[in-house]
Amino acid sequence: AAPASTPAIAGIAVANLDAVIGNSNAFKVAQQQRPVTYKAQFDQAEARRKAISAQLQPMIEKFNRDRQVATPNQAALAQQAQTIQGLQESGQAELQNLLQPVGLSEAYVQEQINDKLDQAVKAAMVKQKVSLLLSPQAIVALNNNAYNLNQAILNELNVLLPSAQLVPPQGWEPREVREAKAAQAAQGGQPAPTTGTQPQGR
Repeated sequence: AAPASTPAIAGIAVANLDAVIGNSNAFKVAQQQRPVTYKAQFDQAEARRKAISAQLQPMIEKFNRDRQVATPNQAALAQQAQTIQGLQESGQAELQNLLQPVGLSEAYVQEQINDKLDQAVKAAMVKQKVSLLLSPQAIVALNNNAYNLNQAILNELNVLLPSAQLVPPQGWEPREVREAKAAQAAQGGQPAPTTGTQPQGR
């Protein structure tokens, strides 16, 4: 009969890299610092959110009252709904614009962590003698925590990146934006394809 507790198979481990990132010192410290560093942006966005809400509330209340009368004016209701929706959408866009520096900070910290994550994973695998690392999504069931490499990777990541820079340099853009621009520039700099398409200057 098989033993009650089967030992872990050497060389195989499981790691949840999103959990490792979320528990890293660099990520947690940045999360604590961001509300202080970007207090002006958060305060401005909150004040604007309250102002937009105060502007919308009476309009929504009037719309609801007009809708409940015996014979509602459908054309007027449609116009009111359109006005309310337009204000909501423009307000949302304005809030996103106000909080854009915060979003850039989040992306900047995430990129710094991601840049060190692969190195941390490889170092943990070498030290723990792991040759195959699986994600939790690839596992149907797991009955042995000995396979979990999260802590080992987290330890390596915390050494490689004890803290991240919170504020990106002037003009910094997330990697996907930089890569998209580089790809576009590369395409623009290449000779015209031989598929019969016209050059860009035409």
